[in-house]
Amino acid sequence: AEEGQCRLKLVNYEASENHISHETEGLSRKHLVVRRGKPFKITLMFGGRPWNPHIESLVLEVWLGDVSEKIRVQFSDEWSDPLRWSAKIYQSDMHPQSVMVHICSPVLSSVALYELLLHIETRRTRRSYVVGTFVLLCNPWLKDDPVYMPLGVQTQEYIKSDYGMLYMGTPLNISRQPWSFGQYEPGVLEACLRLLQVSPQHLRDKNKDYALRADPVYLSRTLCAMVNCNDDLGILMGKWQGSYKDGVKPTEWSSSADILHHWFRSSCRPVRYGQCWVFASVLCTVMRVLGIPSRVVTVFNAAHDGDGSLSVEEYYTSTGEKLNLSKDSIWNFHVWVECWMRRPDLGSGFDGWQVVDPTPQEKSAGIYCCGPCPVVAIQQHCLGALYDSGFISASVDADIIRLIVSDGLVVERTVDTEAVGQLIYTKSIGSDRPENLTPAYKGKKSKTIENVALWESYTKRTLETNIGLEVSLNIDGVPSVGDSIVMCVTLSNQSSSPRVVMEHLNAQVKEFNRSPQESFWKTHKKMHIKAGEVLKLNHTIPTSEYEAYLAGDDIVNVAVVIKDLKTNKRFLAAQEFNISSPQIAIEIEGGDTIKLKDEHTAQVSFINTFPRTLNGAVLTVEGSGLLEGKHQARLVFLKPGEKIEKQMSIVASSPGTKVLMATFSHSNSPSVVSRSFHRVSVMTD
Repeated sequence: AEEGQCRLKLVNYEASENHISHETEGLSRKHLVVRRGKPFKITLMFGGRPWNPHIESLVLEVWLGDVSEKIRVQFSDEWSDPLRWSAKIYQSDMHPQSVMVHICSPVLSSVALYELLLHIETRRTRRSYVVGTFVLLCNPWLKDDPVYMPLGVQTQEYIKSDYGMLYMGTPLNISRQPWSFGQYEPGVLEACLRLLQVSPQHLRDKNKDYALRADPVYLSRTLCAMVNCNDDLGILMGKWQGSYKDGVKPTEWSSSADILHHWFRSSCRPVRYGQCWVFASVLCTVMRVLGIPSRVVTVFNAAHDGDGSLSVEEYYTSTGEKLNLSKDSIWNFHVWVECWMRRPDLGSGFDGWQVVDPTPQEKSAGIYCCGPCPVVAIQQHCLGALYDSGFISASVDADIIRLIVSDGLVVERTVDTEAVGQLIYTKSIGSDRPENLTPAYKGKKSKTIENVALWESYTKRTLETNIGLEVSLNIDGVPSVGDSIVMCVTLSNQSSSPRVVMEHLNAQVKEFNRSPQESFWKTHKKMHIKAGEVLKLNHTIPTSEYEAYLAGDDIVNVAVVIKDLKTNKRFLAAQEFNISSPQIAIEIEGGDTIKLKDEHTAQVSFINTFPRTLNGAVLTVEGSGLLEGKHQARLVFLKPGEKIEKQMSIVASSPGTKVLMATFSHSNSPSVVSRSFHRVSVMTD
């Protein structure tokens, strides 16, 4: 009897053809990966006797959680509903022992791993077979998908590209770091799917979570919370100060795949440690993998405004030392993600780029996530738009109120309405140059009613204060480690009488996201300035006076306070800038594009540009997917002008973009003196 039956013998997933047509090549070696709303093919091969369509029906059944949907396989001339699953056979795809079935999911299907069954049914019998599993992703190439992106260059950059450029530092000296998103590294897609399966929403009610996963707003909010580990089994633990010995220092990461592998292999234990650019880069990877167009964005001088006042206070002493008194702060740079989607919950005016910020700062509806918030809502000051628009608006648009305190009393205040969100950058399409997004975020400044009176009184005070004397502070050039720091204070007496003033100048080291530490350099001087005179006061901090405190990429806060000795009025000007690292040279023999599994030589070198000998010099090189472990060169003494170098073989284990990272340190300095990154493209043939 068995011989007389038609039974399923084999299934061909037609993986390479499906992956090419669904733009999912390289995402998984284990699973068929397809996009929603677009047909994919599978070939069913039968044993026993051939399938007889006159007496037997083929019924596919798609399972997600405890919910399934049956799909009757039809011949192609029959109509199918685009809002439901459908399966078709074209006459040309029929052979005696096999049949090719075209399966199409509804465009608003959930992002997940599905199970597929086949039933061969007659009037009296039904034989059921497990066909296997497939992964369904969002489809930015399909017009009806809420993540649809019209231009090919955009989907290439924001979905398919596995490489990004991060911008950090200060507006006076922007530093760049390449980042490998690594969505084609083996196991990355599986880690992203695991992330969805261990979310609190899924663990609480898996069927409800599966149903909601069709919506990119829900997906982005869930994943944003899962990139930090503050409320869940999330990926990264944040740390901003102290020792990083029990983990990896945030500045040492350059690949999302490394972090995702770490998390996946450790059974979802948090990876130590992340800071804003690491959180954002990992979220960008997860979103691109799941089919939601995403990019990493840097806001320079981002305000952290916890109380929603749209203003951040900074306190200075009367000698120009910045104090750590405010619970709010200005981060020299802050990195978040923009994801592209329609917002049917808000109306079409809010479609497009949405801010999603995974760095755990403030809670949103009780959990550490932020967004998605439409960029257009920030530009138009729609502070009620979902989600977290007030907090994000303050990040790019708060006022800085600078207060000078003396003997516990505020003796002077000024308002800076321009510094926050001064520059907002992302990587340009198809190039490493930055694209300036500032105009997209910054509409005309509009004050909330409560702030108007406060703001007007501040501005009035500022104007009164500034009558007669004007003070500005400029840094000369971009100081590099080993150079002197040169500053110029310009003092302009616009009144009709001479003045006697006291100048106090103060320099402090600071972390990018906090108030500065104690001063490492200060000076003061009494001087006379005639009516109408403009004085230029040059100051130099020599290397010998800062090198024990400062390393490459460290940020310095410099402030000058001028006190009019007759009226006791004070004038403040401040600047923050970062010190550039000396360069490490990285060269790949034959160029920066290499072949998979081929051996290539990398040459890494550092020349001592300092005027003195460095003791205990160490040059370290590492690169995920190119090198096993760390490679080091060491010298007991590195004289001025002398070179330390390391040559090694690199072999790429998988295609895509990789990053080689080199660091240089020596025993005279408290931290790494220089860090350089180098992009390597790996081709399959």
